[in-house]
Amino acid sequence: MTDLPLVVGVDGSEQSYGAVDWAADEAALRGVPLRLVYASLWERYEGGALAHGLGRTTEQILADTIVEAAAERAHRRQADVKVTTEVLPEGPVTVLLREGRDASALVLGTRGRSGITELLLGSVSLAIAGRAECPVIVVGCGPERRPRIRTEQRVVLGVGEEPNPAAVDFAFRAAADRDGTLRAVRAWRCPAHESTDHPLLAGEPARLHEQQAVEVLEEALRDAVAEHPSVRVRRQTVEGPARKVLVEVSATADLLVVGARRRHGHHGLQLGRVAHAALHHSACPVVVVPQRA
Repeated sequence: MTDLPLVVGVDGSEQSYGAVDWAADEAALRGVPLRLVYASLWERYEGGALAHGLGRTTEQILADTIVEAAAERAHRRQADVKVTTEVLPEGPVTVLLREGRDASALVLGTRGRSGITELLLGSVSLAIAGRAECPVIVVGCGPERRPRIRTEQRVVLGVGEEPNPAAVDFAFRAAADRDGTLRAVRAWRCPAHESTDHPLLAGEPARLHEQQAVEVLEEALRDAVAEHPSVRVRRQTVEGPARKVLVEVSATADLLVVGARRRHGHHGLQLGRVAHAALHHSACPVVVVPQRA
């Protein structure tokens, strides 16, 4: 088991503190340390109001207050988890992408404080999810996205057309850590031009595409099933757009895992429509797992 930390990006918002709560529980499950990082640009604001008697700018004090509050919250949540903090005078994308090189995963809240800042931090989360070298977990804190308390935790894995063994492995390990059930979902669609009104042929194209979806699902899971025999796996093929299907199944899930792949000629990971939809609309925390090189 890796001892690389879970890294959480904190910014003082309630959303980022919700991500700290979730990450503290996850670190306890995995037995890994927790690292809380605040990307501060306070050095650019030197010359502003000073904190009298402390020799520090108000931006420095704000940054320290944010990470101290986050650390205290993590300790209250999981007292046995080792927690470290750091304030770095750089932009959040630069900081978190670098932190992700030595992290088991990056954990982020969905939005910032309010108004335009929400849109800004939302774009930061998307940039990180699309470019990080490690899994990125985005945690919402709205009433519809709070972690649920169940006897059995449910992990959903979205299986795409192209295999992503890293995403499959992450989902199986997450289910094993939670002693939960893994629901592997493959969406499929029958192109309209393949349909026919002939009564003897009606339904045949649909059955063909459904069977292909079953085969893709079985192939994607085969190795992981053998490596994780204790994980209870529920296989499901569903007709419909993948992004819509996964958002719908997230309503009864505790974690949704999707993959992202590297495309030749592009910088970093490129998030497709499925990952975008999951990050924006999932009713549970979402993990975007990059395909291993």
